[in-house]
Amino acid sequence: MLIENMSNHDLRLAMLPYSSALKVVNMYVETIEEELFANRRSNPIEHVKVRLKRPSSIARKLEKRGLEATVDNAVKYIDDIAGVRIVCLFQDDIYVIANVIKSLPNIRIVRIKDYIKEPKDNGYRSYHMHIEIPVRMLDGEQFVKVEIQIRTVAMDFWASVEHKIRYKKEPEIPDKISADLIKCANLIEKIDSKMQKLNKKIMELEADEAPEEIHSDITSYFPEEKESGFEDIKKKKR
Repeated sequence: MLIENMSNHDLRLAMLPYSSALKVVNMYVETIEEELFANRRSNPIEHVKVRLKRPSSIARKLEKRGLEATVDNAVKYIDDIAGVRIVCLFQDDIYVIANVIKSLPNIRIVRIKDYIKEPKDNGYRSYHMHIEIPVRMLDGEQFVKVEIQIRTVAMDFWASVEHKIRYKKEPEIPDKISADLIKCANLIEKIDSKMQKLNKKIMELEADEAPEEIHSDITSYFPEEKESGFEDIKKKKR
């Protein structure tokens, strides 16, 4: 039966395994967060979002692939009906969390897409894990697909803005805007990298050594700021 012809009751039943899978994954993530905090005395996870793809979005995605918009096709071909987004402060934390998830029992890793090491052409950066997780329903246990996205706050900011801009200008946005979005993505990548280094320097260097070196790098990204607050702070320290 086509998704658009299904009753609300039947749609809820079809989505129930996915909502149950989200609860299980969210429980795992909360445990990971608590354990990492206990070991490191800092919380690497800024926030977590979970979502179920709407039936209309599922149908539209199937139709774009030239497939009939049925529940059977959705289960077979759509990997992100259930989605979890983990947002971290620093890029290194992404791989720490991903490695912990890979080691969890009963989870099947279906596919990994590292858009941090190999960004998409439009500038998108994130770490995607497609997994299958066992969920016990009344009629027995079944493995359910879940997509986990892990990214930094900066990556999440860019992706959210890009999605909103692209959604407003479907099917395509002007080349000039696309080019500007890529430039912003590249700038954010540099800032992400600098914040990662800054975090390490805070842990390793004395407080009076780090700001001078960090200042010169940051102002190279924002040349218009060289004669403003950054420079004033530097002069006062001298």
